[in-house]
Amino acid sequence: MAKINDEWFTVEEINNETYAISEYGHWEKVHSFLLLGEKRAVLIDTGLGIDNIQRISKQLTSLPISVMTTHVHWDHIGSHGAFDDIYVHKDEVDWLINGIPKLSIEQIRKDIGRNITLPTPKTFNPSNYKPFQGQPSGFLEDGDVIDMGNRKLSILHTPGHSPGHIAILDHKYGYLFTGDLLYDQAPIYAFFPTTSPEDLVQSLEKIANLPSLTKIFGSHHTLGLDPSILLEMKRAIMTLRVNNLVRFGTGIHRFNGFSIQF
Repeated sequence: MAKINDEWFTVEEINNETYAISEYGHWEKVHSFLLLGEKRAVLIDTGLGIDNIQRISKQLTSLPISVMTTHVHWDHIGSHGAFDDIYVHKDEVDWLINGIPKLSIEQIRKDIGRNITLPTPKTFNPSNYKPFQGQPSGFLEDGDVIDMGNRKLSILHTPGHSPGHIAILDHKYGYLFTGDLLYDQAPIYAFFPTTSPEDLVQSLEKIANLPSLTKIFGSHHTLGLDPSILLEMKRAIMTLRVNNLVRFGTGIHRFNGFSIQF
């Protein structure tokens, strides 16, 4: 890959068919992922929307791109409007069309504009920022298989952080893309009115038992976690359940390598 120098996006090659497109200049440290197959490419999320991620994806591939949305939160759908082929889990189709419930535009604009450490494009203005809204090309369900040509992805419904949250399993390389289900350095959120602590723990348990993973890629902070974190996750799930902590209002629970906030 020829090195891409960009003021806003950082492009990192995971392998010659997989790229992380990161926004390190924002406090959320968001990662989107471009996966290449023989027939098509898949872009997992489209970032914050501070700048247009399509400018980067066009430099990385000429394949047709399908966007797979881990969940409909503003920091994952920022450049959805630049793509024609967008998919979302069926439980969040309404969110994509009508907006994220119980989250004000004032709060979104406050969050998008704070703690920015890199120059932003002149087109970005937090005071008039609007999350994408529109019709998806189709919807996803648990167990769906995306055939990219010589590379297949499985959709795993992993609710909790949001009702239609998904993780994506890349069978070719053993990569698991976990969206906001699992990352490090900041708490995994399940304390909003639209979240579910019980569902989140069940989803963590679901991915903890996946075999033959080589790397876990969350959508924030450290790029690429070792699958050994899943052993700690199993211990965490047991601790949370035994102590009756899987419910709203119990606060932040810290474990080795990650934390959860209910």
